[in-house]
Amino acid sequence: MAKRIIVSLIILVSCLESHAQQDPLYAQYLNNPMVINPAYAGLNNNFNASVSYRSQWGGFDGKPVTMNVNSHIALVDNKVGAGFLLVSDQLGSVKNTEFQAAFSYKLELNDNVLSFGMQAGFINFRNNFGELNLADPNDPAFGQNENVTKPNLGFGMILKSERYFLSASIPRMLSSTVSEGGQEFDLYDQHFYLLGAYLINLNENIRFKPSMLLKGVAGAPLSVDLNFNVNIDARYTAGIFTRNFNTYGLILQMLLSDKYLIAYNFELPTNNSVGSQFTTNEIMLGIKMPLLMAHDRSITNF
Repeated sequence: MAKRIIVSLIILVSCLESHAQQDPLYAQYLNNPMVINPAYAGLNNNFNASVSYRSQWGGFDGKPVTMNVNSHIALVDNKVGAGFLLVSDQLGSVKNTEFQAAFSYKLELNDNVLSFGMQAGFINFRNNFGELNLADPNDPAFGQNENVTKPNLGFGMILKSERYFLSASIPRMLSSTVSEGGQEFDLYDQHFYLLGAYLINLNENIRFKPSMLLKGVAGAPLSVDLNFNVNIDARYTAGIFTRNFNTYGLILQMLLSDKYLIAYNFELPTNNSVGSQFTTNEIMLGIKMPLLMAHDRSITNF
């Protein structure tokens, strides 16, 4: 019964997503704010690269799967940052591919850093109804595949110190529409992100890092993420989080040789009717290292 519900939901969402695309979900945005804010490019005064994979809804066919590859580096005596972002996001018959080139400029304000970032690129929206198992293959509602590519611009700001991190961004500023049957449909709506984190030293080796992410989009309720992480020896992190108080999860991270980061999170909704079939797993592998003389050799907090 549950599988029938999932298949029906995938078909419904696949049909709707081509007219109301939502941003991919991430749980590792604290480790990699680049996925939501171009102002993070080069912000930690190093070369950075990461790859992440997120799989939702357990083992169901057509489940949401998101893959992300990004890299960025600090340049010009760490005053400028440059990088790129490549995202593949798929749900059922809908597959969206995004490429963005990001640039940032940093200002030193005493013990604080203020960074402004812009990104530009494209998003390709595809809906291949041939991948769906339809009861009626001749249903006109699923007769024509869609393949649309739209340009994109994004903007963000970050203010940070050794103790706190504040981020505001609109990573995809251009709302897109598509014409179908003489009507205009929204292909993508702007998403607004506000992220804040604070570092509390409990003792010389243990630090507590609470954070909150607010995500808003027109016509939808405000989404709230709360994270509570504990870091040991600046290398090992464990934490819990909730999204809208209806999904809860566990975060585990390990830093190796001051360069390599392995991060994993597990999510589970609290709706008893879905149980373990709707679990989510996300893993991220990252590298951070100095390549230029001006790059920072120490471990950064954000």
